[in-house]
Amino acid sequence: MLKDLLGKRKYITISTVKLDEVNNDENRPSVPDGMWTKCKSCDNIIYKDDLNSNFQVCPQCGYHFRLSAYERIEYTFDENSFSEFENDFKGRNPLNFEGYEEKLQKSAAKSDVDEAVITGVGTIGGHKTVCAIMDCHFMMGSMGTVVGERITMAVEYATENNLPIIIFTTSGGARMQEGILSLMQMAKISAALARHNEKGLLYITVLTDPTTGGVTASFAMEGDIILSEPHALVGFAGRRVIENTINEKLPDDFQSAEFLLKKGFIDKIVERKDMRTVLSRLLSFHEVM
Repeated sequence: MLKDLLGKRKYITISTVKLDEVNNDENRPSVPDGMWTKCKSCDNIIYKDDLNSNFQVCPQCGYHFRLSAYERIEYTFDENSFSEFENDFKGRNPLNFEGYEEKLQKSAAKSDVDEAVITGVGTIGGHKTVCAIMDCHFMMGSMGTVVGERITMAVEYATENNLPIIIFTTSGGARMQEGILSLMQMAKISAALARHNEKGLLYITVLTDPTTGGVTASFAMEGDIILSEPHALVGFAGRRVIENTINEKLPDDFQSAEFLLKKGFIDKIVERKDMRTVLSRLLSFHEVM
């Protein structure tokens, strides 16, 4: 039987491919770097162009990717309306903390901003407003003396010119390399906001992921209206610190924007695609009043 089969198949061709030929770079499909990214929430692979056209929000699960200050300006303000404040307050090392200058330089090169906050004035839906936008890509948005001074000056400018102010918060808290000088910024900014409030002017806070530490303990929660992006981490101390202090298990959604909304700490959770419209309406209501 086997002889009969072999007789009918006179020619048997076996194709062999060496392993190194399969792995040869010439045989691999060419995919440019940076075309895809992975969602940190649902682990789905997302085409970068789809992410960009969706305000840096995952189209599968709605996870809001963290934005740079300039990306947030682009999504929020009317086109070419934002004018950044010029200031001479740059990063310095007031306590001579070892290696701090190098860390500031590396953070600036990596994030394309010279500090953890950008301040300026522009229009949202045609309504003029002062704005401070914190950037978590620069030393996790930590609050040092330069951050405090820039925000304070922005608030004072708004007060002098009878303008509302919006602060987009994102921060890991006070900057440890500046010690007590960092903590003093909480009182300085809060005092400026109090003077702004005495003139009957509007202050809107927009909490983004993450907003923690001294920023939460001061100006982040002092807004006349407090908004937040979905699922933002908002809190003061970390979960483990609190659980060890009170000896209790905290809820799974503790320190999330949704949890704080239920408890009355936040007025509204707004998706990024709707933020510009909501802010424009709030500014228009204030102008009428």
